[in-house]
Amino acid sequence: MDYIQRLRSLVGNEKVIMVVSGAFIFDEENRVLMQKRTDNGQWGFPGGFMELGESVVDTAKREVYEETGLILNELELFGIYSGPKYDKTFSNGDQVALVLISFISKKYSGDLIESNEESIHNKFYSLKELPKNIFTEHKVLVEDLLSKKQVPIIG
Repeated sequence: MDYIQRLRSLVGNEKVIMVVSGAFIFDEENRVLMQKRTDNGQWGFPGGFMELGESVVDTAKREVYEETGLILNELELFGIYSGPKYDKTFSNGDQVALVLISFISKKYSGDLIESNEESIHNKFYSLKELPKNIFTEHKVLVEDLLSKKQVPIIG
């Protein structure tokens, strides 16, 4: 039983704090990798929930590898997002207060997987031509990325 399943077996659907970590991955043409998610068909950035024993960097690296096949070599902190506007209730009734930690990576290795069980499609996009159907929780990330705010962003 993984950490989230164990926690939910103890608290049911009650609101819990969960840490999510992911990355903006840029290629040599300064295009950013986007993932069309299998759970909702929306576009976002690779990432996911932290497991026990992981650092936020470990989480970002693991999630990116699982979802894209890429191995991140270097990470730079982009932003930390938390607060009531990041509270969420999943379709099964589970409630979370998210702490979202986002990194930037321009150095990676491996071969990009176009699709798998978590990704309908993985593709690099120019910042001027991002897909329209952006995952709700990632819209603020896109806005901050495009705004050229000084990083790290604390929101």
